Amino acid sequence: MDKFKQLESFVSVATLGSLSAAARAEGVAPTMMGRRMDALEKRLGVKLLVRSTRRLSLTTEGTAFLEKAQSILKELTEAESQVAQGSARPSGELRISAPAGFGRRHIAPLVPAFLQRYPEINITLDLTDRLVDLIEERYDCAIRIGDLDDSQFIGMRLADNRRVIVASPHYLKHFGRPRTPDDLIQHNCLSFGSQGNQSKGWLLQHNGKVRAYRVKGTLTSTDGSVLLEWALAGCGLAWRSLWEVRQEIEAGRLVSVLDEYAAPPNGIFAILTERKHQPRRLRVFVEMLKNTYAQPSYWDGH
Repeated sequence: MDKFKQLESFVSVATLGSLSAAARAEGVAPTMMGRRMDALEKRLGVKLLVRSTRRLSLTTEGTAFLEKAQSILKELTEAESQVAQGSARPSGELRISAPAGFGRRHIAPLVPAFLQRYPEINITLDLTDRLVDLIEERYDCAIRIGDLDDSQFIGMRLADNRRVIVASPHYLKHFGRPRTPDDLIQHNCLSFGSQGNQSKGWLLQHNGKVRAYRVKGTLTSTDGSVLLEWALAGCGLAWRSLWEVRQEIEAGRLVSVLDEYAAPPNGIFAILTERKHQPRRLRVFVEMLKNTYAQPSYWDGH
């Protein structure tokens, strides 16, 4: 039998003065209320109530226990109220991990307006291109780009992500433009290291099928921004997300190649440890990202 139910029933019996009155208040039979009192006294090993056919009274122990029980139930009610208010009014700590380049461009600039709306939320934004462990490192959410391999967590799709192969005009002038994916073997390709989706190769479509092309080159980095800088400097070809290089392409500082072989878009995801029982501060943050990214005008300006 639930200990708090026993406490609630005892307080009800003691304050209303009878088992039958307390039973009517809770909508149960008087015999049920009597069994609860018997179980409570048995668990505590003391007599709390003196019952007769005409009246009910508290023992000395019962009087002392009533005061404690009322205090406990009051604290429980206040705690539940605070949690419920916290659910309605987002507050508390929020720890978010995101890829460095994407986080700088597409998360950090959104935070000031978000905090104006929800000033009681405190945000820690960790920008890193490594795959963090949400549970071990105690993150509420991780933003990841590409195909999801880890089925342990929940992935909420925030937006599509299109990748393009780019190079500077200087590089293409000196080393030529690849015409088919097989030509990549002849080029210096800037690699993202051994982690994440690029470790499988650059995904392109050929003859209607998506294929991973293993590339080689003299430069490797685990920082996407570094790869972008190297591409701008004419060091080689880079396979980057369109959100990262769109402005560089429009300005003529980079040129996209093999566009006709581009693989279908993958995704930008919010990775969560569970779908249910998320704190409201996390739900409103993820909803803000999703609603922002769903606007075509947002990407046109970024």
